[in-house]
Amino acid sequence: MMDEIIISGLKIFAWHGVYEEEQEKGQNFVINAKLFLDTSASGDSDSLDDTVDYGKVCLFINDFMRVSRYNTLEALVNNLARKIMIKFPLSQSIELEIQKPEAPIPLPFETVSVKIKRSWHKAYIATGSNMGDSEEFIKNALENLDADENCRVLRTSKMYHSRAYGGVEQDNFCNSVFCMETLYSPIELLTRLQQEEREAGRERLIKWGPRTLDLDILYYDDIIMEREHLRIPHRDMSNRDFVLLPLSEIAPYKRHPILGLTTLEMLGRVKETYVLTMKEEE
Repeated sequence: MMDEIIISGLKIFAWHGVYEEEQEKGQNFVINAKLFLDTSASGDSDSLDDTVDYGKVCLFINDFMRVSRYNTLEALVNNLARKIMIKFPLSQSIELEIQKPEAPIPLPFETVSVKIKRSWHKAYIATGSNMGDSEEFIKNALENLDADENCRVLRTSKMYHSRAYGGVEQDNFCNSVFCMETLYSPIELLTRLQQEEREAGRERLIKWGPRTLDLDILYYDDIIMEREHLRIPHRDMSNRDFVLLPLSEIAPYKRHPILGLTTLEMLGRVKETYVLTMKEEE
């Protein structure tokens, strides 16, 4: 259970709405927020530096609401929640409600609102490259993702040189795994990773063929999902030592939510070896 900082009934005058009158004249909004975090450090130190300053949160909400313009409450609450999480990184999640008591509804009512909960999520990403300067492609992707305000790279493995997997004759690969926190949903994260692949010149011409950059989601929290272009956990990770070896550096006891096995246990079951060498840090 996380601790909570609660803001109730924060009233702000702003200009959001679909109708021209709402955008020109403005109206009152009411914000309720719960920020979930660990307050024990601040409890011991008695310092605002070790917690989230709720006064600053209120001022931030006020500035955001009054400067930005959104047609729908859905867009407003989603963007505000994400910006609060980024601005106040000690918050692990937020529950945010925006009420619109003066909405243009021709019937008696107290208020209408949209309420959401958003969190930082932990994801493990496998990298691979066997074209051009492979290590540089991987390093650039890590730097770009860490510079994205919706992502925080936490740990990275060493790089491994591995034989190609999948039966296509090609050069050896450079592989690694990194752990990140992200505000992106699984589908949003997939889109963001594919953007990095495209910027590295990735072309999807041959299945399991050579590539400048490959970024695969191994885990996203402990969720299990299957879509047309995305399966989490990664479909074949338990058979790939070039995934499990770097993963074992940063998450040896991470347990597969379907197989129930840790990284080290899955690695111990791998029959075919693809890893050739490990590149030591310079």
